[in-house]
Amino acid sequence: MADSFDAPHLPRSAAIDAYGNGGFAFAGMSHRGSLLCLPNAVWAWEITKPEQIDKYSLARVFDAANSIDTLIIGTGSGVWLPPQDLRNALRAVRVVLDTMQTGPAIRTYNIMLGERRRVAAALIAVP
Repeated sequence: MADSFDAPHLPRSAAIDAYGNGGFAFAGMSHRGSLLCLPNAVWAWEITKPEQIDKYSLARVFDAANSIDTLIIGTGSGVWLPPQDLRNALRAVRVVLDTMQTGPAIRTYNIMLGERRRVAAALIAVP
């Protein structure tokens, strides 16, 4: 993982208020680039295309797996089928994986967050 665990982040979960123009708005802030939204924090995420997603880019998800039931991956503006080894690794830590374009991923994440579900989201920024 390229960043350290003490890197700048929002130390709580937050709904996504808006997206587009290469970034996101949440918790009264804006961020350019992709996001990794966990139950205990929102982190900048270095991923720019789905093909870069692997166990290493999702290390924070695996580290927090005991507090996550579902991981939603927002794949940008395209469709992506995750490799079987990634699905298997998440299944091994009892995290259900759901992939969809970033817009629907944000809507699904916000609904699940509002229902106080144990959800995480890995969201690729869209132009």
